[in-house]
Amino acid sequence: MRSPLQACTLHASTRRELLLGSGVLFAWAFVPRLARAEGRDPRFLTIVLRGALDGLAAVAPVGDPDWIKLRGDNALRLDGKTPPLPLDEFFALNPAMPNVHQLYKAGHATIVHAAATPYRERSHFDGQDVLESGLGKPGAVDTGWLNRALAALEPSPEAVARGRRAFAVGPVTPLVVRGAAPVLSWTPPRLPPVSEETTLRLLDLYRHTDPTLAQVLEERLGLAAIAKAGGIADKPDPNTPAVQGGGVQQVRAYFAESAGTAAKFLASPGGPRVGALAFDGWDTHVNEGAVGGRLANLLGALDGAIAAIKTNMGEAWSETAVALVTEFGRTARINGNEGTDHGTATVALLTGGALKGGRVIADWPGLKEADLYEKRDLKPTTDLRAVLKGVLCDHLRVEERALAANVFPGSEAVAPMRGLLA
Repeated sequence: MRSPLQACTLHASTRRELLLGSGVLFAWAFVPRLARAEGRDPRFLTIVLRGALDGLAAVAPVGDPDWIKLRGDNALRLDGKTPPLPLDEFFALNPAMPNVHQLYKAGHATIVHAAATPYRERSHFDGQDVLESGLGKPGAVDTGWLNRALAALEPSPEAVARGRRAFAVGPVTPLVVRGAAPVLSWTPPRLPPVSEETTLRLLDLYRHTDPTLAQVLEERLGLAAIAKAGGIADKPDPNTPAVQGGGVQQVRAYFAESAGTAAKFLASPGGPRVGALAFDGWDTHVNEGAVGGRLANLLGALDGAIAAIKTNMGEAWSETAVALVTEFGRTARINGNEGTDHGTATVALLTGGALKGGRVIADWPGLKEADLYEKRDLKPTTDLRAVLKGVLCDHLRVEERALAANVFPGSEAVAPMRGLLA
């Protein structure tokens, strides 16, 4: 077990730790100067679904005449025993996601279908590298697009005065947020906390001997105060699982608590404003079960996590945008094990009160065999970088030039998708 002081640290994680870490929040602590000048206080949360999400099972193209032929008895259909939730005349949402459906109807959710990163192979590690690095192809990289976006933003004056940089809630810093903008990690202690008096004495000592550690301790005190004010427990809930394994209720509890805790920090007046969560388990090769199976359970847990974010954001929900992304999609057809294999295009889900939602955005490629990518996958027609650029540009005010040159290098030809925000 780590002590509370060990729980507050600046990370230098291994590549495998970066890709396997899940359920953690990494966030920038200050409001961008441009957003503040506009009278806004925007929040942005990225949720990475590791393992590759079956976008056709999450958001079914029920209006495509080839849909039933493609998936047969596994196809979600409006006249089925458990019908999906209609979004428009062509698409319907998996029935395990009623909360997202309500947000969609309220204009607080947007779905981008047939989307993908530039990656066209089917390795999880390489796909996650491309997704989180923001580069056009896998390779040796130690920074992520979200961190580089933060580095491109000018902080508001009060943030400079406080000397705050980036925060993290959780044990591991993933690639998407690693880089020049430092990230501080804070984990609710498993042991009784050290007294405030002891911490202050250590802080005074390290201000003279180790300024970097002193800054870490100072930020730890700030996060502890936010946690106390926001009702975020310093002691672990014995009913909350430490890992994502186990039964359906454990997974639901883990997703909801992780996302809900992230929202509490983001909603706090003195808390972070930008962050990232990662949830594993989406690699559904066997017995996928879009209705009543493994995937349905995962989507239901994710639906609960999104509901927890909205609830815990409170009034800050109106200035919140959440992007849910995955490394690639899954095969258009079901395999011999009643699952799906690694594919290409999938869905990106945006939610939040800051969105101009209630839309499915898709340049639909079709599901005939000749229309599939390599005759097996949903063909990508939208670059995921365009979606992320649109949110970063219009919500956080990252300059378009910085997005093309630094945040997503080599993406000059990929224009930001505008009009996503209200």
